[in-house]
Amino acid sequence: MDELLREYLPILIFSGMAVALGLVLILAAVLVAPSSPDPEKLSAYECGFNAFDDARMRFDVRFYLVSILFIIFDLEIAFLFPWAVAFRDIGDAGFWSMMVFLAVLTVGFAYEWKKGALEWE
Repeated sequence: MDELLREYLPILIFSGMAVALGLVLILAAVLVAPSSPDPEKLSAYECGFNAFDDARMRFDVRFYLVSILFIIFDLEIAFLFPWAVAFRDIGDAGFWSMMVFLAVLTVGFAYEWKKGALEWE
């Protein structure tokens, strides 16, 4: 049992140092940071301009289309990195399955482009 605890000792030391460093940095920021609140600094600020309407207002559908496209292409990149790292080991089946995946994404992108989802007027 004593040997098992010694194996976990570096993890405990590392975790303790991480917590201590985090607390020191937070405390230093509280003590050193200048504090001069005024109404301009405390006002709500969104997307480069002051808030002018209710936070629950309706957004244009194109906003959601662009965000969905971003998520799709972000996931595509997230799948491409491990695929590229293991490219030598996956064989033909892995190669062609990724080509089908990329083809489906390309068809979806072409459809969105043709429908005008990327046009912002």
